[in-house]
Amino acid sequence: MIKQLKKLTINIVAGANLATILLMLAAGYADHINPAVHPMLSNLGMLFPFFLIANLLFIFFWLTFKWKKLWIPLLGYALVYPPLTVYLPMNGSQDVPEGTIKVVSYNVCQYGGNWKYEQGFDTIANYLQREDPDIVCLQEDVDEWRRYVFLKYQKTFPYNDTVYFWRTRYGVNGVGIHSKFPILRRERIEYPSRAHGSMAYYLLVNSDTILVINNHLEGTHLSKEDRKQYKKMVSGKLQRDTAKSESMLLLNKLGQAAALRAAGANAVHQYIEEHCQYPIIVCGDFNDNPISYSRRTIAKGLKDCFVETGKGLGLSYNEKGFNFRIDHILCSDHFEPYNCKVDDKMDASDHYPISCRLKLVHKP
Repeated sequence: MIKQLKKLTINIVAGANLATILLMLAAGYADHINPAVHPMLSNLGMLFPFFLIANLLFIFFWLTFKWKKLWIPLLGYALVYPPLTVYLPMNGSQDVPEGTIKVVSYNVCQYGGNWKYEQGFDTIANYLQREDPDIVCLQEDVDEWRRYVFLKYQKTFPYNDTVYFWRTRYGVNGVGIHSKFPILRRERIEYPSRAHGSMAYYLLVNSDTILVINNHLEGTHLSKEDRKQYKKMVSGKLQRDTAKSESMLLLNKLGQAAALRAAGANAVHQYIEEHCQYPIIVCGDFNDNPISYSRRTIAKGLKDCFVETGKGLGLSYNEKGFNFRIDHILCSDHFEPYNCKVDDKMDASDHYPISCRLKLVHKP
């Protein structure tokens, strides 16, 4: 009787492990789902880390009670190895050659993301001055004191430009570039959006023209109350019925935003394809996790600098309960990336800055 009960328990746990692996596969490859077609399913990538942890718990179980079944969770990890390396790359530090350019991308939250800094703009501007990058792509690079902002940046970056996508009495949003290289021209990449957008900048780097695309893709449009409910749901503080209804409501809102974001990602990818003769750098706040349609679409034909040279989760959005890497730096094959990282010590915004060094190895 005890032997049969033990066998039954082992079979039930094995079935649960297989079910977890199927869910992990669905979440890991959710970036292939077009949000315009399946808006809610496209957000499964957000659940990928939870299934990774669940599968890890099965490893401990099998090691304790039935080591011969260890192949089940290990097979699961093997099947999701491609998305796992996107979500959690584990590269070592690289020796940086001479002649690289340093690129920083940073959503500065209108220079007021962390109110413990009374002078938010000065805190960020001084940080960028210390980091001494060659190209800085900022999102929400908006401030009513434009003259003061540009005078401050011009001490480090001779060439500066900011474009507003949305400006009403209810708010303002835009992106900016601050560069040590001349800006030859700029062009907006057209796609429907409520308040976001993408700008293509052509920079003269030595004798080469480099295309830098700064993106701030569609946000999640979650209200403060939505975010509060989400955090309660993730921490298990909601009752079962409430959690079910709230999860469906949140998934619906996230799906609608993902569909808008997909249109932007498609337009950016098309623009990249049409201008692939240039060395290309793509930066920005994609407002989406690494396992997402928007990141995968824009990254087609490009190198994801953090995936290729970064280490760890690289969480760039620092709001509790919403910890994801949503800020990215990508480059074309013209470049070799080195030591892409997220600086989680710089907390003057609700994002952390992401930086990378790029070496131009194949000239157009």
